Amino acid sequence: MEVQTELARNFLGSILQPGAPTFDEVRRIHNGLVDRRPAVIARCRGIADIVDAVLYAQATGLEICVRGGGHNVAGRAVVDNGLMIDLSLMKGVHVNAAARTAVVEGGVTWRELNRETQLHGLATTGGVIGSTGVAGLTLGGGLGWLMPKFGMALDNLISVDLVLADGSVVKASADANPDLFWALRGGGGNFGVAASFEFRLHSVGPVVFGGIVAFPFREARQVLRGFRDLAENASDDLMLVAALTTAPDGSGTPIVAIVSCHIGSPEDAEIVGRQIRSFGTVAVDALGPIPYVDLNGMLDAGFPSGAFNYWKSTFLPRLDDDAVEALVIAYERCPVPTSSILLEGFHGFASRVPVESTSFALRDIGFNTLVLGQWMDKASADRTTAWARASFDALEPFAGKRRYANYLGADEEAGAAALAAYGQNLARLRQLKTRYDPNNIFHHNVNIPPA
Repeated sequence: MEVQTELARNFLGSILQPGAPTFDEVRRIHNGLVDRRPAVIARCRGIADIVDAVLYAQATGLEICVRGGGHNVAGRAVVDNGLMIDLSLMKGVHVNAAARTAVVEGGVTWRELNRETQLHGLATTGGVIGSTGVAGLTLGGGLGWLMPKFGMALDNLISVDLVLADGSVVKASADANPDLFWALRGGGGNFGVAASFEFRLHSVGPVVFGGIVAFPFREARQVLRGFRDLAENASDDLMLVAALTTAPDGSGTPIVAIVSCHIGSPEDAEIVGRQIRSFGTVAVDALGPIPYVDLNGMLDAGFPSGAFNYWKSTFLPRLDDDAVEALVIAYERCPVPTSSILLEGFHGFASRVPVESTSFALRDIGFNTLVLGQWMDKASADRTTAWARASFDALEPFAGKRRYANYLGADEEAGAAALAAYGQNLARLRQLKTRYDPNNIFHHNVNIPPA
């Protein structure tokens, strides 16, 4: 297929088709399980390129997918025989230290954003894996180490520059197109292509108190109970994650680990550190003062690009002893050492925002729970996938109604996925979808059908 001459002539980025030297490299995303081949990849350099790509796709009838960081586990960034709008060349980060704001283009990763903001001792809530894209994570929620204190990534948005389905460019903020701004904060990529974001920044770092404390897996029940009790009484300065996983030395030895970040006083942080270490017999102690940028990259090695991933996630409003037992038994049946079960504590600012204030509906206190099936050998696919599904089913009796949109897999039933992600906000979102994207051009996402 030949790309229209007028698109190629005006385009400032690059246009790739099958057979181009870098086509296979660019089409691949983080999850090695996803292997799709677009008809065209439009590697945009700016907003005008995005506009041309959107209009070209509609003129030719090509489906649109949008790639920012390419981390979405469901693989929504790439579609067979369609047009991939690739933002990975759009790397601008402009920090206004005096105003404590940053303008960030759609191809920036959290590692890149944190590097720039931490020059000034500033940060905003962002992903716990450095190579995750700012755009996708923020539009779908944006959990991270700072969310108890400052809310989700989307709670720190000031404005978004968006290319709509008709090719028009709009700014969405509290003052400009406020209904669209409401929808973007949680509605994923349903309403257009987000070219840039303006974030509110906060004084954080450059050194915080955080890291990992790990215990033998035989103590998993008591450690998870300690984690629960600490999380239920945690201050806004503390973010906690528990992991049923394997030792970081590569031995494959099962462990239970507590990963934390404390941004309050050193005295309070030390008290929390002692509490965590008291959960059991400490096998690994890497908890203490750590640069914020290092904390955000600490887990990256456990999520290598190209690994095969199948995730199932749910939300546990409470972590009672029966739920702890179900989690431990589920992990005991884990077939491969590269898979994990993670519990991300939700409390503080992120859980105090009224559900109707943004379209993001998961404002509960509790534990976002991820059954993370990850394997390196293709032969492990069926058993790892089956384990993730069985573990998810075992946790259903303890689950809440809402689920985190960014973790929803490609095999979720569309209507159920939308209801789980958007809850009571779905009806309003569908009305706004009808207004801004009536033909559902942007549907490679946790889709919101027009009303």
